[in-house]
Amino acid sequence: MWRTLIVEDEQHARASLRKLFSKADIPFEIVGEAADGEEGLRMIRQLQPDVVISDIFMPVTDGVRLLQLAREEGFECRFVMLTAVSEFEYARQAVEYGASGYVMKLSLDLAGLRQVMEKVAAELARMEKLRRADKWFPEKTAQEPTDHPEMNRIIAYIEEHFAEDITLKSLADLIRMDASYVSDLFKKKTGSTLTHYIQNRRVAAAKMLLTETERTVSDIGRTVGFENDNYFIKIFKRWCGVTPNEYRKEQKFVL
Repeated sequence: MWRTLIVEDEQHARASLRKLFSKADIPFEIVGEAADGEEGLRMIRQLQPDVVISDIFMPVTDGVRLLQLAREEGFECRFVMLTAVSEFEYARQAVEYGASGYVMKLSLDLAGLRQVMEKVAAELARMEKLRRADKWFPEKTAQEPTDHPEMNRIIAYIEEHFAEDITLKSLADLIRMDASYVSDLFKKKTGSTLTHYIQNRRVAAAKMLLTETERTVSDIGRTVGFENDNYFIKIFKRWCGVTPNEYRKEQKFVL
């Protein structure tokens, strides 16, 4: 369930939203309510909600300013703005600041709520997927992996195509060098053979999929580039000391 904060100065409007949420059968739970933007910002800091549903015109701090302040403080929660017809320009401005959308207060019903919240759920799912990927494969720094530009080209290629059939010859052709020279130079610059480097990258991807998904071992092996199940299990155990299934069980115990 995605955690939801309502920021709305009218109590009856908050009650209506709670009622709609209880009937909408959507993966969101209301974890807090605030009556103005200033209180809303305090509750964002405290509750760390996934989504904020905020009125635009409120006392003390309005909804657009609340969105700006939340972004300035680094909060990535999605915003859905509540607006009246006369406030449409402010709603458009909020979308430009990063709001996921807006809904008309006077005409909000179950269908309208489901529509906008389904969009928000999809955005949150994409963000969660990216966070998981970042945990396993942190963003690279500006520093190149080696001091040799052609070896860096090979490494970049492997990072993008590790699940494909990569051969020494294809990599040598990529940088227009002799294959045996490329093999020796790659090991000199990285401390690893090309074969081991590619295997390690595939195993790293497999470990992520084993931990973060329920996909079968066979499917994961093919996805990351291993030609058959036996070979996948053999190489995975060589690098990790356990089979893919044993690794998955260990991770579930840790988590």
